[in-house]
Amino acid sequence: MILVTGATGFLGSELAKQLADKGEAVRCTKRAASTIPALLVSYTQIEWVDADMLDIFALETALDGITQVYHCAAWVSLKQADKEPMIRTNVTGTANLVNLCLDRDIKLVHVSSIAAIGQAKPGELITENHHLEITTENDGYAISKLESEMEVWRGIAEGLDAVIVNPSLIIGPNAGVLGSGQLFETVRKGLKVYTNGTAGFVDVEDVAKCMIALMESDITEQRYIISAENWKYKDIVTLAAKCFNIKPPATLAKPWMMELAWRAAAIIAFITRSAPVLDKIAAKSAYQVRDFDNSKIKAAIGIEFKPISKSVTDICERLNK
Repeated sequence: MILVTGATGFLGSELAKQLADKGEAVRCTKRAASTIPALLVSYTQIEWVDADMLDIFALETALDGITQVYHCAAWVSLKQADKEPMIRTNVTGTANLVNLCLDRDIKLVHVSSIAAIGQAKPGELITENHHLEITTENDGYAISKLESEMEVWRGIAEGLDAVIVNPSLIIGPNAGVLGSGQLFETVRKGLKVYTNGTAGFVDVEDVAKCMIALMESDITEQRYIISAENWKYKDIVTLAAKCFNIKPPATLAKPWMMELAWRAAAIIAFITRSAPVLDKIAAKSAYQVRDFDNSKIKAAIGIEFKPISKSVTDICERLNK
């Protein structure tokens, strides 16, 4: 039997769906307060168990009879107040799972993020050999993912059969208006500005396919960037606007404007006691150039990625409905 943690999330639910469609016996963990996502409601063969990643006893029960684990669960927050507890939760939860997989000889595919990968020199592609400089990093999520990776590498050193994947920006219709879907919903509502940054994008279906292929292979002790294409943010939002049949953003938001914007958002959030619509990390990344090399995962499993233009079209069609 296969265990998927974080199966109520965007990636985890797609992964569980693909596994179930293959006829695999799947068990999914969720928090007691979480609901089963609409994508998986009809899959009666999926077994659901309540298990917090910090609850060792619940995890032990969830792992009974399990031979493979996909670890997708993670706390994601942009709030500064959540930084330290998020790091502790994500790292401790991963450490708990690593220890149990070691004890029970279970193969693990761990979902990290490109946030945990460092920056390349100007003009170069970012590869798996680039590492985040944690002493200068302020993004709590990035720190939590890097330190979680370290727990997996610690497990590998102790004999764990494991692979780490670092997806770029995951997109797809089922994101709705949350996470990466928020970008497209913002365009649909009439985004007026664009930035000169670039990033890697990948469809959620392809991330799940890569994870399954890696799990079913003999590959172990490796780290893979999962990214389909590198796109300028300007080109992404322009394509989305065209799909929505609206005018594309025409004003360049320069770095100093983004700096003012996140500060203004922080003030508004403080006054209204709500989450900021833009934070410092997001503002900075909007004008960074981060292009990723996907040659390692292509060579490993022969994946042919879905064109990002097709993913954007599918997302827009869903949001229009």
